[in-house]
Amino acid sequence: MSYKCGEYMIVRKKALAENIYSLTIHCPEVTELAQCGQFVHILAPGFTLRRPISICEIDRRNGTLRVVFLVKGHGTEAIARMNEGDRIDMIAPLGNGYTLSSVPDIGRAVVVGGGIGVPPMLETARNLKNVTAILGFRSYGNIILAEEFRKYCKDVIICTDDGSVGEKAIVTEPLKRELEKGDVSAVFSCGPTRMLGAVAELAKQYGVFCEVSLEERMGCGVGACVGCVARINRNGEEKLLRVCKDGPVFNAEEVLF
Repeated sequence: MSYKCGEYMIVRKKALAENIYSLTIHCPEVTELAQCGQFVHILAPGFTLRRPISICEIDRRNGTLRVVFLVKGHGTEAIARMNEGDRIDMIAPLGNGYTLSSVPDIGRAVVVGGGIGVPPMLETARNLKNVTAILGFRSYGNIILAEEFRKYCKDVIICTDDGSVGEKAIVTEPLKRELEKGDVSAVFSCGPTRMLGAVAELAKQYGVFCEVSLEERMGCGVGACVGCVARINRNGEEKLLRVCKDGPVFNAEEVLF
């Protein structure tokens, strides 16, 4: 696994919703290596442990990487206080991304994101020719990146828990409708564990290839500390694999939810 470690300049910062921020970082040597589904490991100012954040967009032409994150602790709060022109300490790109080659040229893919699991699905959708996005949020105020998805997807289905926008449903309801059409070649998903388990089960029922991106608390981010493990059934044997190095993307049939 190839990755870079250094301090890179923040060239754009934007608040997307309450406590959700977007940072665009100039890091040409990282963008040359990065793939959709991978993540970056950021050192928040004043902290010793890094914070893993999924890659949202890769712009190789301009040498920039975009990350979108939720403030949910003191570390991410410190990152959110950083501004354009600041240099951010980052190791990237890390982990394994989605297997987009599983989708044939004439195939259709569905990307499913829930909450803060939505951002990594944007770059995934951008790299697919025929793709439908299903995005789940709590309510109108939590919706992010919907217009960006519409640039790359033939259809974007929004679900909200309270029905304030789109369908009042969980993401598996429209996913089942899409799978019933019979032309879906692959499903790629990121979000809460319970949602991923339900997505994986649906894909299995319809015999469709599915990959999910898992989230665990991380220490080193490069597989040395073995602090982030997931239960995986590989070749009939249960194993504890590292989410940071062996994942974060896994074949959904292997994950023991």
